[in-house]
Amino acid sequence: MESLPQGANFKRCKMLWEIGIDIAGDPAEPYHGDRDMVIVVGKGSGDSFRPKLRMATGAPHLAYAVAGGELDVAVINPSGLLTQAYRGTGMFKAPLPVRILANYPSWDRFVFLVHPRTGLKSLAEVKEKRYPLRLSIREDLNHPTRVLIEQTFAMYGFSIADLVSWGGSLQLNKGPGDPRRLQALKDGSIDSIMDEGVVGYLIEALEAGMQPMAPEPKVFDALVSLGWRKVSIPPGIYKGITTDYPCIDFSGWPVYTRESLPEELAHRICAAIHARMDEIPWEGHKPWAPAMEIAHLGQDTPTTPRDVPLHAGAARWYREQGIQV
Repeated sequence: MESLPQGANFKRCKMLWEIGIDIAGDPAEPYHGDRDMVIVVGKGSGDSFRPKLRMATGAPHLAYAVAGGELDVAVINPSGLLTQAYRGTGMFKAPLPVRILANYPSWDRFVFLVHPRTGLKSLAEVKEKRYPLRLSIREDLNHPTRVLIEQTFAMYGFSIADLVSWGGSLQLNKGPGDPRRLQALKDGSIDSIMDEGVVGYLIEALEAGMQPMAPEPKVFDALVSLGWRKVSIPPGIYKGITTDYPCIDFSGWPVYTRESLPEELAHRICAAIHARMDEIPWEGHKPWAPAMEIAHLGQDTPTTPRDVPLHAGAARWYREQGIQV
């Protein structure tokens, strides 16, 4: 299909899309501000708009809107949080009838980095010593990384608020490679980084002397029971990591819906992704992850971890393409 379908109506659609992208993409907009978009496909030829398909980006909590029918499709990052919605664990108090349409391939890891000058040998010692850790994290309270940090800290019996109460401090950032974080690394004003998006800061953090720290096995097991996956960063990828570093998988951006979405509509969405493959900005290939193929969108791979079932319509579409799912 051509980059822009023929007809004046689609030129108007494209104009509205660009307006939304510019407003949502304003660099001055806070990370937790008006940065998301809702795309609605429907009929606007009458005296009111009749929606057929409502899709949105946003926080993991949108799973409630998808399950309840307020939205039809959303994207979540990472896959582990959709697993929590499906299981009714962690931030979700009851199972939601979510189903995957496609999983955008994205390789990532969440790491706990601590500088040796703290003397801390484990995450447990943060509470035991009531250590006033100067912690670098995301500024958005609803960011998935904040969810994971709070879930991990809770297993040790404390919270981010507790850490601050005993003298710790938070250095807040928009994204992984926020200039404020990189400057804090240079001037030594932070003791720890807990974040995903490792390509944005991990090399700089390791060069600044920070070292990866892994949760204890029982905490890892508890995190896995919630829906996270235990993976590793192998040696040789990042200078300073000389052995397998066990960590949490932060890969995959599932495009999901609810189980009751009509099968033909789910099938059509998968066909649309395929038809517009060349127009979608895929992440660049990484040497340690498989190159993106259309099959991966429906399969369980290192870049598309999947512990939630495919929607029946999506599964049928993949099978029709000869893809084993």
